[in-house]
Amino acid sequence: MKVIKQLFLMLVMFLTLTPVSAKENIDVKGILWGHIKDSYEWHITKVGDHQMVINLPVIVKTTTGWHVFSSAAFSEEKDKNGDRPGPYNLVIKNGDSKTYPNKIVEKVGNKEVRPLDISITKTVCVLFIDAIILLLCILIPARWCRRHKVDDPAPKGFTGLVHMFVMSVYNEVIKAPMGDEAPKYAPWLLTCFFFIFTANIMGIVPFPPGGGNLTGNIACTCFLGVCTFLITNFTGTKAYWKDIFWPEVPLWLKVPVPLMPFIELFGIFTKPLALIIRLFANMMAGHAIALSFAAIIFIMFNISENMLVNYIAGSGMTVVSVAMSVFMMLLEILVSYIQALVFTMLSAVFISLAHVKSAE
Repeated sequence: MKVIKQLFLMLVMFLTLTPVSAKENIDVKGILWGHIKDSYEWHITKVGDHQMVINLPVIVKTTTGWHVFSSAAFSEEKDKNGDRPGPYNLVIKNGDSKTYPNKIVEKVGNKEVRPLDISITKTVCVLFIDAIILLLCILIPARWCRRHKVDDPAPKGFTGLVHMFVMSVYNEVIKAPMGDEAPKYAPWLLTCFFFIFTANIMGIVPFPPGGGNLTGNIACTCFLGVCTFLITNFTGTKAYWKDIFWPEVPLWLKVPVPLMPFIELFGIFTKPLALIIRLFANMMAGHAIALSFAAIIFIMFNISENMLVNYIAGSGMTVVSVAMSVFMMLLEILVSYIQALVFTMLSAVFISLAHVKSAE
């Protein structure tokens, strides 16, 4: 606790004593979307006028064939359209463009063609890193379990912690709603929980290999939700489908207008959609709020042409902003666990509801 207090005071002193030579326009929208959106490079920080970035590999198939090169080949200077030109007639479109914002396009004459793009973007890179970390965290304890018997003493240290964590999620979250069917679906549900939890925690880490907003990306949460949707409906029993297309309600609610069957069928799609939107919105909002608190410091240092007013306003807001940022980071740790828990629990409930047995 003493160390955290000292770090907090050092951060406040650093920010309050940093001189601001002139009023500058702070692009808060660019900062927020630059972190939340996907990109072809991993921005770390800015030192003076120099941008510190990790350039990622670009892999595209254009009209002239396949091309593999570093994203550093794209110019930092933007052209008259706000695009970043690169090799092979490729450009990274302006983020405010209505067509393909922040995406690579090929200029063929007066037309812009979207090439086949399988580049290792920031989101993909973060996905690989989180997957490797998750595999190490699971396979190392699994190796211990393979070498020991069930009646051996419980493991200690990191292996014991992971073992306790896995059994807690299995018994309290998966087995409770699914009963005897829990072992069959536990691999997918445990994968969901630990992947989401790992991605959430790594997203809180403010420097590489952390800092990626993976679960705040709709494509990632959509994939997880669609997988749960497919498992739920492809393993559903006859009684489950009967309750959807011919539920036990008065006949006039089914014939001649199939009102209740339509509502039940619509409910099949709203369940995974709730999983997708809940996880995506909560994690994206957490990152946006934390970044907004940090941006307030720089905004307050640039509210006036008067340097003294800027210093007083910025110094006072720095203490508040840093305190709120620390609070938000701690809250994000709790939210990371809760969101992983909720996604897994609801997936288990949806799957178990699809396995309802006939009353006959």
